[in-house]
Amino acid sequence: MGKITFIGAGSTIFTKNVLGDCMLSPALQEFEFALFDIDEERLSESELLLNALKNSLQAEVTIKAYTDRKEALEGAKYVINAIQVGGYRPSTVIDFEIPKKYGLRQTIADTVGIGGVFRALRTIPVMLDIARDMEEVCPDAWLLNYTNPMAALTGAVARFTNVKVVGLCHSVQVCTKDLLKDLEIPHENIEERIAGINHMAWLLEIKSNGKDLYPEIKKRAKEKQKGKHHDMVRYELMDKFGYYVTESSEHNAEYHPYFMKDKYPELISRFNIPLDEYPRRCEAQIKNWQKTKQELMSDNNLTHERSREYGSRIIEAMETNQPFVFGGNVVNNGGLIANLPRNAVVEVPCIANRNGITPAYMGELPEQLAALNRSNINTQLLTIEAAITKSKQKIYQAALLDPHTAAELSMDDIISMCDELIEAHGDMLPAYISEKETVRL
Repeated sequence: MGKITFIGAGSTIFTKNVLGDCMLSPALQEFEFALFDIDEERLSESELLLNALKNSLQAEVTIKAYTDRKEALEGAKYVINAIQVGGYRPSTVIDFEIPKKYGLRQTIADTVGIGGVFRALRTIPVMLDIARDMEEVCPDAWLLNYTNPMAALTGAVARFTNVKVVGLCHSVQVCTKDLLKDLEIPHENIEERIAGINHMAWLLEIKSNGKDLYPEIKKRAKEKQKGKHHDMVRYELMDKFGYYVTESSEHNAEYHPYFMKDKYPELISRFNIPLDEYPRRCEAQIKNWQKTKQELMSDNNLTHERSREYGSRIIEAMETNQPFVFGGNVVNNGGLIANLPRNAVVEVPCIANRNGITPAYMGELPEQLAALNRSNINTQLLTIEAAITKSKQKIYQAALLDPHTAAELSMDDIISMCDELIEAHGDMLPAYISEKETVRL
């Protein structure tokens, strides 16, 4: 019998989706699903729901909740991570409200930008603790990381521990289908080639029956830009840089210096940018959770259809040796993308089978795309350095090099804002020290 450990299992809906997928796999019957969360109430709710789903699906798995993380990890073959350190309150609120005082607006704030930097700084230490537990009690396990900021967290674990890790996102598998649906182009016999970094990977090729679809895509996108729609930032990037990006417009609005500018407030309306989108989503989820929970818990006929998440299919491929190809986040060792830094985390096609996970060599990106990726990689790498060395100077440098932050604020204001954020986070962050005392990488 194998063991799949889910860290952050209090994320009930996501846990249900990923482990529900695993329940539907014949290869994963007889597995133990070990659940861990620091919120014992949410952990208990997830345990009850998964047991109800198990009974409904007649799955032959064991569901067990743990209040000790190391016990939950002991003997695991696979570890799924979906934690959110600091939660919506206070941490996400801090990430939005303090920058807003400086005139710096955000939409999601979970990848780069000042919100992404501080989400990484409070999460990397916890991720490294989890990895150290894994090194001790399940050293051969694979860590499937779903937590953002994907590149910084996956990179920290991959570079500074011995844990085998891959980062998994939701945008790659729906990018092409959603684009074609939006432009009313049939999604049949599609060939695609996607590579870049998490939330900024690029649809490098898209063909149907061997025919290049990009000319028709660009023609229809140009026409659609004459009105308002939900994907205006991505279409604008495609128009100016030549390729469509995998992640949503609300995300990409804050990864670049072009769209949210105090000097040009009309851009917000022109590109239909939803400022403070993530807090709105969180508030709605909190408001609706009790109703959702009651509906789920009272449903005696719980059902589940296999989701688009990669997790269960990767585990299944490793167990059965039936290969599965997916978009994964891995360190750019060997120059998988030749014109991006070797210590960056890149998102490239990967094959999972009994040998583990093998990423594909993608060669060079078009130079303009690599340049856009590097603008975000700079902040990701310095954020990792800050977390490892405990250097306040590196936090400042990560923020100073962030494209959107640097486009809006002076150097002095960026440093002042970082100091306020450090103070507001309190003991959710480790103590950061002066440059002379920092640890060398």
